[in-house]
Amino acid sequence: MAKPWATLGIDLHLEPTGPGLRRGLTDALRDAVRTGRLAPGTRLPSSRSLAADLGIARNTVAEAYAELVAEGWLTARQGSVTRVADRTVTPPTGTTTALSPRERPRPAYDLVPGTPDLAAFPRTEWLKAARRAFLAAPNQALGYGDPRGRAELRTALAGYLSRARGVRADPERIVVCAGFVHGLQLLGKVLRARGVERVAVESYGLVPHWKQLTAAGLETVPLPFDELGTNPTELTRDAEMTREAESTRQTQSPDVGAVLLTPAHQFPMGVPLHRDRRATVVDWARRTGGLVLEDDYDGEFRYDRQPVGALQGLDPDHVVYLGTASKSLAPGLRLAWMVLPPTLVEEVTAAKGGVDTCGALDQLTLAEFLTSGAYDRHVRAARLRYRRRRDALVRALATHAPHLQVTGIAAGLHAVLRLPPGTEQSVVQAANWQGLALHGLTFYRHEAAITQPVDALVVGYGTPPDHAWAGALEALCRALP
Repeated sequence: MAKPWATLGIDLHLEPTGPGLRRGLTDALRDAVRTGRLAPGTRLPSSRSLAADLGIARNTVAEAYAELVAEGWLTARQGSVTRVADRTVTPPTGTTTALSPRERPRPAYDLVPGTPDLAAFPRTEWLKAARRAFLAAPNQALGYGDPRGRAELRTALAGYLSRARGVRADPERIVVCAGFVHGLQLLGKVLRARGVERVAVESYGLVPHWKQLTAAGLETVPLPFDELGTNPTELTRDAEMTREAESTRQTQSPDVGAVLLTPAHQFPMGVPLHRDRRATVVDWARRTGGLVLEDDYDGEFRYDRQPVGALQGLDPDHVVYLGTASKSLAPGLRLAWMVLPPTLVEEVTAAKGGVDTCGALDQLTLAEFLTSGAYDRHVRAARLRYRRRRDALVRALATHAPHLQVTGIAAGLHAVLRLPPGTEQSVVQAANWQGLALHGLTFYRHEAAITQPVDALVVGYGTPPDHAWAGALEALCRALP
């Protein structure tokens, strides 16, 4: 006996046009198959179900199916369902056929920094945490919720960030967002609404971050860089020049109103911001009312030094702390957080549109993952695994390219390999020939940077799975001069 729901059929969007119902339906089905909207093997609704949906006679549908079976567009056997036949899909006129992921050439090894080893995601522990969190969650957790994010996660983050990163966090001042870039988008809107026109950034960094600020209508001004990290002296000098221009009524470009930094582990150069410069940045923010946007990039992965505490701990009223689960867990979770000064909470929440943009279940799971200690255990295990990879990289370079200097290896998931002047482009090309996805340092350089260009490779060691790391090292060493 058939189950009641078995006769309900499946949904199929069709718009029969032209003279005659049967011809219009036949043409609509044929076009859907030809353009790939109905993929090969797709099960079609029964003639009875489709006729009811379209408000036409069942015989009309049956005749249309029979005609398309005869033409080879559909397949049907006695007693079985009607399906789309295997045929070559013809794209609509005026469109370009994109290569499928299988057709695109893929590198054998990915050494571009920014993604952790996704094969090492703690699936079992995450599922356990998800089950515990879901069973304990109140029914209200499945509603729209607080636009700042679930209170459980904000409370768990406040405790963890205070303990592990030295952040002075209050759950009421934490806003959960869908990734670091999303947080930067929100802050860009708020800064522009406040009248800020210029944001200082580091000479080397991530182009997508600068683009987000530009998209918000902000000009990005690169700061110089040296062996002590980003040099914030230009911030103070810029403020002084603005005050002098105002006193003499001279025309001067708008003052910098915010600065975006990676103080714990500068990306991609890999050095922490010197303590004197940390103090200089905070002093600038206090004197000018400016805002420091602290990207805690790779803050949890340190190997050969004590952890560098968050800059936010020096002045929570002028520093926005931004963290993410993208490196410690996986970017696909789309979970990040901002610890905001009290004066920014309402503005950032309003910029989100007054709704929570992150899935409640993932937030609850991460909260459980943090409070149960599973997050700490995972980070410690990942830190050991990445350190072994870092050490293997250093040994391989010492053997095959001892003339090249490796820097930025005390923390993080990448290293900077200095190259002879003028060789960066050719080495990157050689790496591509070896099947490596790899970027040179120039890729991360701000177009208006005043820092002297340096030829180097930025070698990420987080992405390849453990079993592929030896092969990746061999390919890298073959590409080096």
